[in-house]
Amino acid sequence: MLEKTTRINFLLDFYQALLTAKQRSYMELYYLEDYSLGEISDTFEVSRQAVYDNIKRTEKMLESYEERLKLYEKFLKRQTLIKELETKVTDKALLADIQTLKELD
Repeated sequence: MLEKTTRINFLLDFYQALLTAKQRSYMELYYLEDYSLGEISDTFEVSRQAVYDNIKRTEKMLESYEERLKLYEKFLKRQTLIKELETKVTDKALLADIQTLKELD
C-alpha cells in the first residue's frame, strides 16, 4: 500500500495540472493529507461513494497519463543514473556538480 501511495503522490506531482480542481482536492486530501473517504465526503458534502469513484477514476487517469508521457519512469531512470555516477566519481568538484543536479530534480 505504501508503494502505491508513493507512486500516486509522484504521479500527482507530475500530472496535477491536467486534473480538475475537484480531482486535485480529493487526491491531495486522500493521498497527501491522509483523510478518510468519510472525512472528504463530509468536507465536500457528497457521498462516500462519490468520493471513492472520483478517486479511482482519477487514479486511472494518472496512470493513463504516465503510460503516454512516462515522466515518472524518466524521473526514476535519472535517479538511478545519478546514484551510479555518485558511486563511480572520485573527483570532489564533479561530485558537487552531481549533487546540484540531484537537487534540481
